[in-house]
Amino acid sequence: MYFRDVTGQEELKKHLTETARKGVVPHARLFCGAEGNGGFQLALAYARYLNCTGRGEADSCGTCPSCIKYNGLAHPDLHFVFPMVSNKSAKKEVCDDYLPEWREFLKKRMAHRTYFNLDTWLAHMGAENKQAAIYAAESDKIIRKMNLRIYEADYRILFVWMPERMHPSCANKLLKLIEEPPANTAILMITDSPDMVLGTIVSRSQLLQVRPIPSGTLEETLAATWNLQPADAAHVARLAGGNYFKATELLTVENDSAYFLEQFKTVMRNGWTRNVVAMKSFSDEMASIGRERQKNFLAFCQRQIRENFMNCLNEPSLNYMNREEADFARNFSPYVNERNVMDLMDELSLAERHVHQNVNSRMVFFDLSMRIIVLIKR
Repeated sequence: MYFRDVTGQEELKKHLTETARKGVVPHARLFCGAEGNGGFQLALAYARYLNCTGRGEADSCGTCPSCIKYNGLAHPDLHFVFPMVSNKSAKKEVCDDYLPEWREFLKKRMAHRTYFNLDTWLAHMGAENKQAAIYAAESDKIIRKMNLRIYEADYRILFVWMPERMHPSCANKLLKLIEEPPANTAILMITDSPDMVLGTIVSRSQLLQVRPIPSGTLEETLAATWNLQPADAAHVARLAGGNYFKATELLTVENDSAYFLEQFKTVMRNGWTRNVVAMKSFSDEMASIGRERQKNFLAFCQRQIRENFMNCLNEPSLNYMNREEADFARNFSPYVNERNVMDLMDELSLAERHVHQNVNSRMVFFDLSMRIIVLIKR
């Protein structure tokens, strides 16, 4: 990954390259922003740039020994930490055990210049129905690596994707390392949920806000990459809200949006008709899709409630629905109003939190369905 492969973010690129050339390299950086804004890609391009021996003013050279090793993500001074699913029977208990799959996953994404999120990584691992984490055992592995000598690079890079997924004991063990890492060590952390990262980690890091991609830049990229007409590119860019990953989801069939919309219709119709038998079937269906998709579905529902409320208020400029969602909203939006909108959002947010806490998912979705009975008719 090079800076030129990152869509938009020109100010951040300039800041990162300038500080690297001046030798102003903070011991720990925390890149904060949605997965489709490009934080991961910026951090990886920055890691390459730090160790490139032939770097230019704006990007790495791509031909020096360091860059060649970065092409294969196999530089001896580049260390990855990422959420994973422990599998003791397969002897996969720390991130290094998943390195072949991780490198294959990243190289495929880099080759096509596509962004990704946790769900796509879990799908690549074949672990869609399990919750990923950075386990306690990882901290000892990291500390051992950081105490080894640097092999050949100017900077040893510890690359931590989604530090909010760290087990508390892992996070606490790493506090001293993050505050005072060995010389010439750069710790790069990437999160889309900075409020969920341990506060003592945040306080020890330099924060970089990776903001949504400007609409015009995203439109140009979509038109060039996907061969879209300007009007279609503008429509997708508006729906995506500066999130390149979301934009690519909207343009591919390999996403859950259509499925989630149907399930959203189902839960709302069940609430209106008070169909308890259908609510049970809905709960069984939701229980079968895995916790990560359950959380994504509940986040989708919260967005739909917001969009339908805006539609009810006749504020089309504030609507970000696709055509299928807008078709359903024509008849549904009057039922989302000032008397129930906040309670609906609270119930969906509570259900999402319960799923995250491993509460029985059938109970969560059946309870949610029952509460919607009361709220939808206000």
